[in-house]
Amino acid sequence: MKEDNCLHAALICLGMLYYSHAITTEKLNHARPSLHGHHEKGKEGQVLHRSKRGWVWNQFFVIEEYTGPDPVLVGRLHSDIDSGDGNIKYILSGEGAGIIFVIDDKSGNIHATKTLDREERAQYTLTAQAVDRNTNRPLEPPSEFIVKVQDINDNPPEFLHENYHANVPERSNVGTSVIQVTASDADDPTYGNSAKLVYSILEGQPYFSVEAQTGIIRTALPNMDREAKEEYHVVIQAKDMGGHMGGLSGTTKVTITLTDVNDNPPKFPQSVYQMSVSEAAVPGEEVGRVKAKDPDIGENGLVAYSIIDGDGMDMFEITTDYETQEGVVKLKKLLDFETKKSYSLKVEAANVHIDPKFISNGPFKDTVTVKISVEDADEPPVFLKPSYIFEVQENAASGTVVGKVHAKDPDAANSAIRYSIDRHTDLERYFIINAEDGNIKTIKALDREEMAWHNISVFAVEVHKQHQEAKVPVAIKVVDVNDNAPKFAAAYEAFVCENAQSNQQFITISADDKDDSANGPRFIFSLPPEIIQNRNFTLRDNRDNTASVLVRREGFSRQKQDLYLLPIVISDGGLPPLSSTNTLTIRVCGCDSNGSLLSCNAEAYVLNAGLSTGALIAILACIVILLVIVVLFVTLKRQKKEPLIVFEEEDVRENIITYDDEGGGEEDTEAFDIATLQNPDGINGFIPRKDIKPEYQYMPRPGLRPAPNSVDVDDFINTRIQEADNDPTAPPYDSIQIYGYEGRGSVAGSLSSLESATTDSDLDYDYLQNWGPRFKKLADLYGSKDTFDDDS
Repeated sequence: MKEDNCLHAALICLGMLYYSHAITTEKLNHARPSLHGHHEKGKEGQVLHRSKRGWVWNQFFVIEEYTGPDPVLVGRLHSDIDSGDGNIKYILSGEGAGIIFVIDDKSGNIHATKTLDREERAQYTLTAQAVDRNTNRPLEPPSEFIVKVQDINDNPPEFLHENYHANVPERSNVGTSVIQVTASDADDPTYGNSAKLVYSILEGQPYFSVEAQTGIIRTALPNMDREAKEEYHVVIQAKDMGGHMGGLSGTTKVTITLTDVNDNPPKFPQSVYQMSVSEAAVPGEEVGRVKAKDPDIGENGLVAYSIIDGDGMDMFEITTDYETQEGVVKLKKLLDFETKKSYSLKVEAANVHIDPKFISNGPFKDTVTVKISVEDADEPPVFLKPSYIFEVQENAASGTVVGKVHAKDPDAANSAIRYSIDRHTDLERYFIINAEDGNIKTIKALDREEMAWHNISVFAVEVHKQHQEAKVPVAIKVVDVNDNAPKFAAAYEAFVCENAQSNQQFITISADDKDDSANGPRFIFSLPPEIIQNRNFTLRDNRDNTASVLVRREGFSRQKQDLYLLPIVISDGGLPPLSSTNTLTIRVCGCDSNGSLLSCNAEAYVLNAGLSTGALIAILACIVILLVIVVLFVTLKRQKKEPLIVFEEEDVRENIITYDDEGGGEEDTEAFDIATLQNPDGINGFIPRKDIKPEYQYMPRPGLRPAPNSVDVDDFINTRIQEADNDPTAPPYDSIQIYGYEGRGSVAGSLSSLESATTDSDLDYDYLQNWGPRFKKLADLYGSKDTFDDDS
């Protein structure tokens, strides 16, 4: 603490000495012309008047951060007219006057009452004035002056960032610029060395250095290797006072990362890789992996693998897994342990991207030997051929040998093989196979015309390992033999005219043979020897598998013979040839002069003598017309007899039937038939519902139904009521029959309420109470009128 106070006092003294010259200069610059001036010669003899100074300052600055026990004397104001008798009063105004700066109004001394900080404010502008103490009359005009705060080194340097991060490529040359750090000092850069900074490195040697004046950090060692050390922590110091003793300082941390360059070739960690693969592996299956290590990262560490030599180049391939940077060895073709038991590969790993700057470091690739051993697998039997084709003649005897299949065990054990036929491919069981030697034989005769080829499958199974089996397709061709004689290609029926000419051709025939072409055409047509001298017809072989039938004589008659049967012999070209006799039916027909066919029946020929064909057609047409007229007449007559109301389709209970004459009530029993009110469907004992389908049929109780033509209305209505009450299939509504007038002799009169509602009737309907429960509703409506009136 004592050292700080001494240092502070020394700084104040230095400041006062430094500004002693400035005070004199400032006095001269601010001197005011006086009334007692003197003359000075200017240029070209001009006389200049200099006024005598009226104000005197002996100090106008103050040291910042002064912490002494007494207020700091800033300066003194003095006027020439001040005789020292105390009649002059000094007044101070302006920035900080009365708060920071106070003045002794008698002596004019100005003191700073507070500690000042130049970094907060570097100067203050004040105004001084001298007035008469008694009258406050200004004795001097106001004069403005500046109080400057003199800087001291009280602020350490500060860096823009507390931590810096920078990158530089590894293997960079010495002096490569990494980053520039910058610090600032709040002290006055124009005064002394308080703000003069010098940079130095505290941590990070000998790898990096820093320029003292600029703060640029550079590499200091050559060939720095990222793979050896990737990150460095450097501490930089900035010190003011030009770095001299007593200066203040600040530090910052710089994290420097070496970025990767491709300066390392890939390298296999071992010289030989051993792998194994089963002979049962399929192409594309992974065999193993190799990996060359490259300490570089990113694209600089990418490695591509390839097979450059070895006896397994055709059997194996290698691909690159760029996620793991491994070389994946895969099977390319099927292996056979019995043929070759091991393979050798020479694999190369090379960098994908190469930096020309480091090509001198050597080839950026490496090679390794991969030895692959083939493991024996329990393989199924293998047929000597992928498929078999055999031939056997049709109609061969049962047990005929068709052919032989052969399979072997590819394993070193060479197990015995058993054979069998897949019965799904031989459902009819035409063949059998010897389980020991693989001979295939027939079980029954084969017919080429039914099936020319038989496609079966044969299994081969190891005797001691039933799960190891193989299958081979076997195609068996049935060889044709000439066992089918030729026949007519169609069911021919020939026609010959009665007026046919001699040697006239009337039909051409052909043949068909089910046998193969070798045993079929060419066909030979001929007549049997016994009719070769037939006087009616002859045959001509066209030598193109067809034959023409010709008329040998003229003049045929249907009355004498209308049908001829001509046998024809057809032979094929097989060895030995087969032949068959086919009969051609020939009809004698009547033809016109142009040879067009008219009729082939003998009866038609007889009728033709009496009536022509046109006459017969006319007679048939008349008969048909008469039948149509009779049918129309009968149909119209039936339509007239049909009733207007179809009782079978309608329910008259829901119909209102209107009559022009309503009858005479009980007196009139002949005005209408009471049966009209009956339901025709209910006569037989069943009343169907029209709204829903009944779940069961209702059978009315016997003895309740009156005669259909009964005129006893009371019995009829009671019967209907009982039926409706007891009928579960009756509709859920009442069927009301309304009549405009029931007759003059009706005791009850009209029951209709259509007219009574509009007239003031004085009729007494109390008698309705005696009519029973059926008329209770009407009695309530009409018989209680007086009662209601009385209650009201």
